[in-house]
Amino acid sequence: MQPLDKIVNLAANPILDANFLAQCKQTLDEKGALVLNQFLTPAALAAIKQEGDENRHLAYYTRSNHNVYLLKPDDSLPATHPRNRQIVSSKGCITDEEIPQASALRALYDAPEFRAFLCAVLGEERLYPYADTLSSINLHYASAGQELGWHFDNSSFAITLLVQKPQAGGVFEYVENLRDADGGDMNYSAVEQLLGKAIEPKKLGIEAGDLVLFRGRNAIHRVTPTEGEVTRMLAVLAYNSQPDISLSETARMTFYGRV
Repeated sequence: MQPLDKIVNLAANPILDANFLAQCKQTLDEKGALVLNQFLTPAALAAIKQEGDENRHLAYYTRSNHNVYLLKPDDSLPATHPRNRQIVSSKGCITDEEIPQASALRALYDAPEFRAFLCAVLGEERLYPYADTLSSINLHYASAGQELGWHFDNSSFAITLLVQKPQAGGVFEYVENLRDADGGDMNYSAVEQLLGKAIEPKKLGIEAGDLVLFRGRNAIHRVTPTEGEVTRMLAVLAYNSQPDISLSETARMTFYGRV
């Protein structure tokens, strides 16, 4: 396994330092988003990008329609209601099985120091990989016109690494605290305003090699369509707070085309 200092730019992001951990946690708690610039070393970033280019032919491409809540339609409400209004998402994806065993992504994902950093910042006791063989590490591809539509996450946190930034587009936009999922407040009126472009979302400035921690359960978010010939590549590092959890077979068929 590659040593951590060959993967993480520890000079810029001293993830073993208690003060740095405290600062990261405070930022995430206050803003719901944390961007760590130049998190990967240049060599690790170049290697991950090369792997992405070489394995892109393995990607499974999907185009789906969904509502922002990622729930089945509510037939008691009209199709134009924010609860049912259809949004488009489209991307390609390679799964954990297709990430090379010697990849820096895998070494980072499994590194005890990295997991300890994530636990400290996220406020989790332990983090576990998915029990299925597809879902722990994914690499997403968004070519020209492909996008991630507005939605709320079901999980409490997401961890991503931007591997390649497109020429234009591919901008991460969000509105924090737009709903209270645990309290049952879906805030349909604000969602309707956002979809009608009456609310201006915030934007995250993300460059290749940056690590992003994001709490998307109550923050609605999207990635705008990619523009130009350069494909947006994004690595998703997915963990669970409990062991032996698999992504549902329905979700695996939807995202990966197999179980």
